[in-house]
Amino acid sequence: MKDKSIIFFDIDGTLLNSEKKLPETTRQAVDELKKAGHIVAIATGRAPFMYKELRESLGIDTYVSCNGQYVVLEGEVIYRNPLDAKALADLTRKALDNDHPVVYLSEDEMRSNVPEHEYITEGLSALKLGIMPTHDSSYHEEKELYQTLLFCPEGEEQQYEEAYDAFNFIRWHPVSLDVVPKGGSKANGIEKVIDHLGFSADRQYAFGDGPNDIEMLTTVHNSYAMGNATDLVKSYAKHVTRHVDEDGILHGLKQAGLIR
Repeated sequence: MKDKSIIFFDIDGTLLNSEKKLPETTRQAVDELKKAGHIVAIATGRAPFMYKELRESLGIDTYVSCNGQYVVLEGEVIYRNPLDAKALADLTRKALDNDHPVVYLSEDEMRSNVPEHEYITEGLSALKLGIMPTHDSSYHEEKELYQTLLFCPEGEEQQYEEAYDAFNFIRWHPVSLDVVPKGGSKANGIEKVIDHLGFSADRQYAFGDGPNDIEMLTTVHNSYAMGNATDLVKSYAKHVTRHVDEDGILHGLKQAGLIR
């Protein structure tokens, strides 16, 4: 494995372009990586069911989901880090009082604590999943959950950050935040994969564009921010590639010398 590498890709704004589509150049680049014997993995804030089709399309069976809380290596679950159920129940009550809906994510589905809400529609529509959560206000009492989506406008999350030490809050949309266990991150999930495979630091690569990629880009030795990332995110990466809509993945992999 000395001459092989592992490459972790974020999804939205990294593998998928601005239209939430997979560029053909990215598909070809991933195929080239795999043919050369490298391991291609995904590291995303999405839950596994949200990108099953993409994984199957690219033939990827190693992935870090829910911002590091649910990790699969070659088709086998190797790490689970669920949310604190008691704290989540309390957060749900507080959010409901504030008219801030919550969507619970397990590995295979999502449920909302209210029948419908404009914030849920606005936030999830941006992902172009083609599905919306069904209503189940007691879902968090029955199922182990790895991430929750809290829907509130920018500037209104501070009350939750101050009240719940058990969670990290990561904004991904003007009306939505990821809620994950305290200290949880893509970087932690990636570490679980590396612990099993034993790649040296110089053989580890990561590509991302969002705030939830910062720890990953800081931790992984060869880190690449997409050209569409904010200046803040770019400042944490060692390299910057082109915009996702301008063959950013292909260009970055060529920069890295992983493909020709």
